[in-house]
Amino acid sequence: MTTNAGHAAHRSSVLRTLVWPLWEGRTWVNMAHLLTGTLLSLITFTVLLCLLSSAATLAVTAVLAVPFLIATYEAAELFTSWQRTRFRRVLRVDLAPTESLPRDGHWLSRAWAQTKDAGMWRQIGYHTLSGITLPLTTLAVLTLWVAGPALALLPAYSTQLPHWIKPTGAATLVGLSSIGIIMLLAAPWGALLAVRLDAGMATALLAPSRSEELARRVASLSESRADMIDATDAERRRIERDLHDGTQQRLVSLAMNLGMTRTMLVDVPPEVRDAIERAHDEAKLALSELRAVIRGMHPAILDDLGLDAALSGIAARSPVPVRLMVDLPRRPSRTVETVAYFVVSEALANVAKHAQASQIDVIVEIEGDLLRIVVRDDGRGGADQSRGTGLRGLRQRIAAVDGALTVDSPVGGPTILLADLPCA
Repeated sequence: MTTNAGHAAHRSSVLRTLVWPLWEGRTWVNMAHLLTGTLLSLITFTVLLCLLSSAATLAVTAVLAVPFLIATYEAAELFTSWQRTRFRRVLRVDLAPTESLPRDGHWLSRAWAQTKDAGMWRQIGYHTLSGITLPLTTLAVLTLWVAGPALALLPAYSTQLPHWIKPTGAATLVGLSSIGIIMLLAAPWGALLAVRLDAGMATALLAPSRSEELARRVASLSESRADMIDATDAERRRIERDLHDGTQQRLVSLAMNLGMTRTMLVDVPPEVRDAIERAHDEAKLALSELRAVIRGMHPAILDDLGLDAALSGIAARSPVPVRLMVDLPRRPSRTVETVAYFVVSEALANVAKHAQASQIDVIVEIEGDLLRIVVRDDGRGGADQSRGTGLRGLRQRIAAVDGALTVDSPVGGPTILLADLPCA
């Protein structure tokens, strides 16, 4: 009894699976997508075929062919926007937009850029293929919808048919009716298959390719990183100004007041004088350390006078003699200037700390779209990035602006540090 009930439930489930798509709303959404797509694809196919044929015919006279090519590209972009709207409105499918080409510049340069653009030719490819495949698949699905019921109901009206097409025999009628039922049940699945074929072509040809999507993500990440670097640099500038204009001035005032107090108080116990002198010395030491911190955060001279003056200040403070040569026909961006300043500053600090050098040569110049920094010392060499944080810190700072760092440091010296920073 239980087995019979289970078989009945299974048959009922199979029947619902086969019959329910005939009334399901999704089936008619798919049909709406196919019908609107067929109409649109026939229009786009015809227009693009005429434009491309005209361009090919006039290819011998390139000047006359160019307007037809431009019209082809503009029409393809317009038709792509229509197709995106169709997918979004009917299927609720959002196709990722491709990267738009810039519309400024001479019309010939725009036409050449569009000709070289793979995304443009993928769009034209979709409109061409859909103009062929979509009408055919839609026709096949419509055949299922029309011929299926016609054959399924054939026994009901077969006697009214002309004798030359009237089927003979009950077996023939039952067979044709069975075929009609199968076609009718297959119609929703045919519509679904046709829609998926169209959606697959659109995703492959109208949406960005994997390489384009990766390139877009890399560009987005690079832009985000640049914005973050600029924001961090701006925050450091703000803190530097606050320390310079606020805290430093208060320390200067405190040191001056303590110095004046020390000279004014003559008849005081020695321990009081010693306490005032220690306080004065501590204030001066704190002021000196604060100035070093401010220079380490962001030197004001870099904004006021540029990289040449800022690097001259570093070279003058270096415990190892420095020969500095700066050749900058144009001023780099603030971010690149800041990175270059700290690269030289940290490189000189590393040389003074580890290299046992007697001379440092620093060259900063612009070569093409690169700001090149060369730091050479005559120390003992053997610099190893894996044994300390100095070179790793330099490499990370340079990589933040898509720069490159090369270090040549054989044992016994000399050590040559080469940093290239983009400054286009």
